[in-house]
Amino acid sequence: MDILSNTVALSRMQFALTAIFHMLWPVLTTGLGIYLVIIEGLWLKTRNPDYYYHARFWSKFYVLNFGIGVASGIPMEFQFGTNWAPLSEAIGNFFGSVIGFEASWAFMLEAAFLGIMVFGWERVNPIIHFVSTILVAFGANLSTFWILSANSWLQTPAGVEMVEGKFIVLDYFQAIFNPFMLNSFLHMFFATLETSLFVIGGISAWYILKKRHHQFFSKSLKIAIAATIAVAPMQLYIGHLSGEQVYHYQPTKLAAMEAQWETIPAGQSADWSLLAFPNPQTQKNDWEITIPNGLGYILEFKKELSEPVLGLKEWKPEDRPRLLGLIYYSFRIMIAIGFFLAGLMAVTVIQWLRGKLSADNITQQGWLMWGWIISAPLGYIAVEAGWTVRCVGRQPWTVYNEIRTVDAASNLPPENVLTTLVGFAVVYSLLLVAAIYFGSRIIRRGPNLELAIPGGVRPAFDTSPGQFSPDERPAETQG
Repeated sequence: MDILSNTVALSRMQFALTAIFHMLWPVLTTGLGIYLVIIEGLWLKTRNPDYYYHARFWSKFYVLNFGIGVASGIPMEFQFGTNWAPLSEAIGNFFGSVIGFEASWAFMLEAAFLGIMVFGWERVNPIIHFVSTILVAFGANLSTFWILSANSWLQTPAGVEMVEGKFIVLDYFQAIFNPFMLNSFLHMFFATLETSLFVIGGISAWYILKKRHHQFFSKSLKIAIAATIAVAPMQLYIGHLSGEQVYHYQPTKLAAMEAQWETIPAGQSADWSLLAFPNPQTQKNDWEITIPNGLGYILEFKKELSEPVLGLKEWKPEDRPRLLGLIYYSFRIMIAIGFFLAGLMAVTVIQWLRGKLSADNITQQGWLMWGWIISAPLGYIAVEAGWTVRCVGRQPWTVYNEIRTVDAASNLPPENVLTTLVGFAVVYSLLLVAAIYFGSRIIRRGPNLELAIPGGVRPAFDTSPGQFSPDERPAETQG
């Protein structure tokens, strides 16, 4: 069937477009919010002006991402009523409540205190401002909790009963904390935090490489490095636990992720497919590179499997996930980026311990700074790849094993959906251009070191444009 005359396919494309674009912005705000709490806490504790200027500088990126996140997130949620009305009617008793919790508990909390965080530096008590920053960060991450709860329920519906085509909630606690929920939330939480840390580190590395306020930005880079020491390995471990969830609860998705056509019985070892070209027509991989016994170690940290890994041939073609190549390689892109970021963290820590990140040496670490600059967008790619595996791998179901995607879409004229799809593509392209323009403008201008410090404290050195950052002032102006 021609895709331009297929309402379901066009509605899926539209939701994919809005979801992929929207995901770019809360990824940074949720992680950056925690960073701002750390920075402001350090300023309150030490009264070092550097931390105050860092808080003011990085909060600009928070506001930029928050604004575009709101603009792109509302249309995405509205699609449940416009393009997916049968699904909304069936799952609304639970799904609608959770989305409502996200809007009223989390988003409104974040939005309510954002103004104080941005504009209240000299208008409210420093402790009140710090509490506002904490509540903004908490609200952003509470949104992640509710969104992941709702999406996880689509993966492993629990606590409900289907009555006359609608899900009736029997146990809200069981539905909210469904089998996929905890690890999914933790995986996303650490993904947003890790992405934010490498964005902060990448921007800081750019300033260091350009020798602009290099000692000033070495602080933000070192804070990012210190945080990634814990975050990067933890993310890899939580990712493993998420893979175990798929192993136990979504065997069709696991088979698609691994391009596994034949069933591997329990008690046997299994090779792991490193690279392959899955062919749905021939129901085999045209070529592949495998790691002997690798799958057992990945799934269970041992050679032999305790449970079978079902192959795609166990299901009828219409019950298998489509776009196998997309699922298969998205999964591997996510894994590769995770290990690259962890490796970059390890190499950077070694250089730090060797004294190569000192004030005198850090500008000479060009290759390392380039590594951090290159890593800045990688977290976004990994997050998008992970959500591709999560959602495309769930197909052909919208609610796993309960509601098929073809039955979940609204009966709309395809030309109407195509019109809105093109409209969203145009508007989102303009928003992306605007975000790149204003983000690059923030970076080009750099930190404003002339801002008055709350409490009447002023730096005892020249911070006029083109002069030195607090750490770079000449020796005669110190003390």
